[in-house]
Amino acid sequence: MLLTVDVGNTNIVLGLFDGDHLFESYRIKTDPRVTADELALMFRGLLAAQPAPDGVAVCSTVPSVLEELRRMFDRYFSDVPTVVVGPGVKTGVPLLYDNPREVGPDRVVNTLAAHTLYGGPAIVVDFGTSTNFDVVSAKGEFLGGALAPGIEISVDALAARAARLFKVELKRPRSVIGKTTNEALQSGLLYGFAGQVDGMVRRITEELGERPVVLATGGLSPLMFTVCETLDHHEPDLTLIGLRLVYERNS
Repeated sequence: MLLTVDVGNTNIVLGLFDGDHLFESYRIKTDPRVTADELALMFRGLLAAQPAPDGVAVCSTVPSVLEELRRMFDRYFSDVPTVVVGPGVKTGVPLLYDNPREVGPDRVVNTLAAHTLYGGPAIVVDFGTSTNFDVVSAKGEFLGGALAPGIEISVDALAARAARLFKVELKRPRSVIGKTTNEALQSGLLYGFAGQVDGMVRRITEELGERPVVLATGGLSPLMFTVCETLDHHEPDLTLIGLRLVYERNS
């Protein structure tokens, strides 16, 4: 069994693979102050009913959590081969970026998974703490992309800065023209971000000069996939699949 661990700014997602089959996943909140021992308690609790992993693949955008993860695996899973996506790890993804060290490991992993599953060119729209647009060439190269504030960040900022506005549940309102403040906020957030995504995809497509396949992933992708016009496929586990592929390349 392979354990994959995707550490994002908002959530840590664990995936369990039997061969190429993802048969279980778990999601816990990210705490940048968490310790290795606390992580071990959470991991052991979640994995208690599962077979012991014979391999681990990790990517992290939170350096403090990654350091504690390394300590946890060294102490509690010392006999399990572990691959941490970073410099020196084989991914097979050429980074056509001015400074490749600036590219987050999650974006590299998503590029590999997208090209493996669907070929290229492709655009991966990752709905997380930020909304990432990752562009993949026909050869599987990471060409670059765009980063925008995520939906939940915008919800929090609006509630904090506007005295008469408040946080709302992210779901589709009855209509685009909201009849209550709650529905007006839901409409502006949901359809406003959908317009941003569709506009960015069209601009990227124009620069590419050919029609890419467009994938949605990330925590809010199930909701956004229903309202965006330019998304072709929904792959909620794209990063976990990419981690499996990286592990296979390095094991």
